[in-house]
Amino acid sequence: MNAADSSLPTTARSFAPVHSTHTFKMLLKREYWEHRGGFLWAPLIAGAISLVLTAVAFVFAEVAARRAISSGQLRIDGEVIVNGLDLGALTRTLDADKMQQLAHGIDLSLVMAAFWPFVVLAFVVFFYCLGSLYDDRKDRSVLFWKSLPVSDAQTVLSKLASAALVAPAIAVVIALLTMGSYMLLLSGMVMIHGGNPVELLWGPASPMRLAAGLVASIPVFALWGLPTFGWLMLCSSWARTKPFLWALMVPLLAGIAVSWFKVMELFDLDAGWFWSNIVGRMLLGTVSGTQLLQAPGQVQGGSEGLQDVLAHLSASNILASLALPSLWIGALAGAAMILVAIRLRRWRDEG
Repeated sequence: MNAADSSLPTTARSFAPVHSTHTFKMLLKREYWEHRGGFLWAPLIAGAISLVLTAVAFVFAEVAARRAISSGQLRIDGEVIVNGLDLGALTRTLDADKMQQLAHGIDLSLVMAAFWPFVVLAFVVFFYCLGSLYDDRKDRSVLFWKSLPVSDAQTVLSKLASAALVAPAIAVVIALLTMGSYMLLLSGMVMIHGGNPVELLWGPASPMRLAAGLVASIPVFALWGLPTFGWLMLCSSWARTKPFLWALMVPLLAGIAVSWFKVMELFDLDAGWFWSNIVGRMLLGTVSGTQLLQAPGQVQGGSEGLQDVLAHLSASNILASLALPSLWIGALAGAAMILVAIRLRRWRDEG
């Protein structure tokens, strides 16, 4: 730089203000990176475990079948099948009803394979919400976050969005990958035994319909679980110690008191209504599929229970849960508890 350049006046740089959506996006990233083990790795490991157990079951079944063949115990019409189960011949002998039963069995096995990540999701989201506002008060990191240009509302809502949308979306992606891998394992077994996977698996089954149902369950999960998210985050922001006991014991003791003194009889209702609509909504909203128990035409027992379960897992039936008044009433209650949690965060900054 020469003398002429050094004599030029230095102009200050102007920085554009950070948009609120960018701040919220960074808060979501912070929540993900701090809880990546629960949001990503725990459901992923659960899905992998289900696939490993399925592969082990296939191996044991194959070994048992070969032993039965070698000992002459595996017979059809008195003839030993030397080459094992000829699934190609089985396809030609199945009628329409049996193919429908086969399709339902495959769909149910797909649901069971995809079920594992959602079991982990229920526990992860429950304890995440419970510690979301308590942990940073416990280690006093809340003082650092309050020193940043981030409002309490943005912080609480980012944690809510992580529990209600981000974690379920990741679990759905992992469940879809698990379902696809499970179908590939089944296809390999069918091909080993001379069957056509397209005719026996991909054609009769409904993997795309089940996948669409899983994707449609994300907004329903977020709204249906809002009372649970709100209650747990309220306890997390309010409790000075042991938020788990407060979150668990208050609804349970309330349910016991209502049942003991028969309070619901004053409203021509039984105690079961309180346990289902108050206690259950406060504690079990992180369990996927609980909204189907209150949907019109809910799953019934009996011989047609399997068809009922599979029918309720379609995208249209899952989205039909959005018409339930109980869903929106609970969502409003959950939103009110979230607002209280935001207010409490402004006051509770003790360790």
